[in-house]
Parts: sequence; C-alpha cells; structure tokens
Amino acid sequence: MEEAKRIKQLPPYLFARIEKKIEKAKAEGVDVISLGIGDPDRPTPDHIIDKLCEQAHNPVNHQYPSSVGMLSFRQAVATYYQNRFGVELDPKSEVVSLIGSKEGIAHISFCYLDPGDVALIPDPGYPVYGIGAMLCGAEPYTMPLKVENGFLPDLDAIPADVARRAKLMFVNYPNNPTGAIANDDFYKKLIAFAKEYNIIVCHDAAYQDIAFDGYRPPSFLEYPGAKEVGIEFGSCSKPYNMTGWRIAWAAGNPRVIEALGRIKSNIDSGVFQAVQYAGAAAITGPQECTVEISKVYKERAQVIVDALNSLGWNIKPPKATIYLWVPVPKGYTSMTFAEHVFEKTGVVITPGNGYGEYGEGYFRIALTVEKERAQEAVNRIKEKVGKVEF
Repeated sequence: MEEAKRIKQLPPYLFARIEKKIEKAKAEGVDVISLGIGDPDRPTPDHIIDKLCEQAHNPVNHQYPSSVGMLSFRQAVATYYQNRFGVELDPKSEVVSLIGSKEGIAHISFCYLDPGDVALIPDPGYPVYGIGAMLCGAEPYTMPLKVENGFLPDLDAIPADVARRAKLMFVNYPNNPTGAIANDDFYKKLIAFAKEYNIIVCHDAAYQDIAFDGYRPPSFLEYPGAKEVGIEFGSCSKPYNMTGWRIAWAAGNPRVIEALGRIKSNIDSGVFQAVQYAGAAAITGPQECTVEISKVYKERAQVIVDALNSLGWNIKPPKATIYLWVPVPKGYTSMTFAEHVFEKTGVVITPGNGYGEYGEGYFRIALTVEKERAQEAVNRIKEKVGKVEF
C-alpha cells in the first residue's frame, strides 16, 4: 500500500532513538527520571473536575456538540480576555473552541495555505507550525530564533519577496522551547510587518498564565491593530494541568475565526460539552491555582539552575513557561549530549535539534517532576557527568 506523498514527507520522530534506550533501561530496572515531556505532573484543580462531573451527568451534554463551541464557553473566553488583558471580544464571531490548541494550529494552515504559498515558522519552535504548512503543500520559511536577539525573530532579515508570498506567520511567547518572552516593541513591530505584507499572525499563547516574579505576559490581542492582522491560540492545558482534557480556543480576527470554524465543522464534531463547562470554570473561576502552579515551577527551575551553574553552566531561570533552554557543553551535539546524560544517569533531557535546525547546540528541560525528583536528577548529573566546559 502506497502512502500519500504528504505522509512520506513527515519527518521521523527524532526522540525515537532515546525512547528505545528508555524502554531498554526500564526493562533493566533503571530508575528513569524524565525531564523531557512538557506534560504537567500535578492533578487538575478540584473545582474544575467537579464541574466536569456535574455536567457529565446531564444527558443534554451527551449529544454532538457544536464544532465552534458552546456560546457559553466562548463567552467565558471573552470574559477571561476582558478580565486578564482588558481585551474586548465578541464571543459569537471572534472566538472558536478547539480540541486542544495543537488541533487549531494545524488546521489554520489548511484555511489559508495553497501549494507555493509561504508560512513563516520560528526555529526552534513547536514542530506543528511547520508540519501543518508542509501538509498543505506550502513552503515553511524558517525564522531563526537566536540568543543574540533574545530568541525573537528578526523581521528585518526576512527577504521582501518571501514576505510578499507569505500568508501566515507563527509566533509563540512565552516561548517553547526557549522560555523567552516578547516585549511591547516586538509586538508593535510584528503588527506593522503583518499589515505591510498582508500576513495573518498566529500567536500561540499556551504559556501566558505560567510566569514568575511578578511578570505578567501580555496577550498579542492587547496591542492596537492586532485583531486586524491575526489571532491568538489559548489553552487550558498548561496553566490548569489539563493537557489530557483537550480544550482550548482561538480568538481574534473574525474572518480568520470564521474560516477556522468552517474547516472544523467539516472535519471534527467539537469538544464534549462537559469538558467545555470545565474549561469555562477554569478560566473564569478562582485563579489561585495558577499562582500556585507557577510557584511550583519556579521552585523546580531554581533547583535545576543552581545545580547546573555549579557544574559550569551560566544560565538564568526563565520568566515564564515550564522549560529551561540550556546550551550543550563543548564536544557534544544536542543528541549526543542527551544520550550521554541518559546513559550515565537515567535522566531524560530533550535534544534541541528536535525543535529545528537552530535548536542544535541546546537541550530542553521540562520542569514536570516534583522538586525532590528534580533534585535527584541533578544530583545524578553532578555525580556521573560532572563539570563541563564551553
């Protein structure tokens, strides 16, 4: 049976090599500590679970939901934006529900990209940005995220002929995998660039409610002109420990939201309504849980940063996200260092080149184990890997 060309073009899963090593190590009794997957380890807050249970018992919610989402959920998103950012949204035309933001990020490319079109993709970045464009037959154009630019794309470096062909641009702040944040000047310049070249900005804001030391990440939609040029993807997954629930949204430009809702109506049947009620309870209910969740990640980050710096690194804790983006020591590639650490310690880290060409030379640590396990992981690295050079 011959696979479609688009499937053949999908890149191999880079982490497969390490996964085989993990499976073998576990079979041999190794106590594996995974700092690789960005999946929160704490449970979903009780008030959200209670809302799900309450609504799951209502037979009205057992039927097909709307593909674009219940109006009450979309209103909850609008309320969240008003309360959190001072942004006004029309829940009927400027919000659509998603089966997790990953789904919407993939589908937006099908709304706007034809073969020969260009999508501007951050590198390193979430792989789905480029894969969605590739599946449409479009050309992903890499925007390097470099440390000297604060891991922000250099918009001035994008050739004018490429920008004129581009229809979509993906950006993501606070950023996965680098943990970088974006400032007002960047967003203002981004909007002006999008207006000049008639590009739709797709801002992935999955981490905007996980931040530390008083930092409050802005919404792209806060900035004048943002709704004229783009949309923002938001998610309950990370701030409320709801990755498995698959409830998220896109908000912003009504024409783009309508197109996304239209393609969804032809492809999926929406989010289980009880889950939508739970999502609404998350984003409009008590927010002390996100404060506590952020505190937990900050403590874990500090444990790991202090330990790595004692071994020769010079890294700072991030201001947001659940990740550390760490340079690879001298003499290693991203993959060989990840394999070296695992073979020596049983600790899993993610090689940076899994997020693109410009991720080479880095590895990512996810802060998704308890502080005691994080301490155990770095103790093993201290003992078995030791001092490093750059």
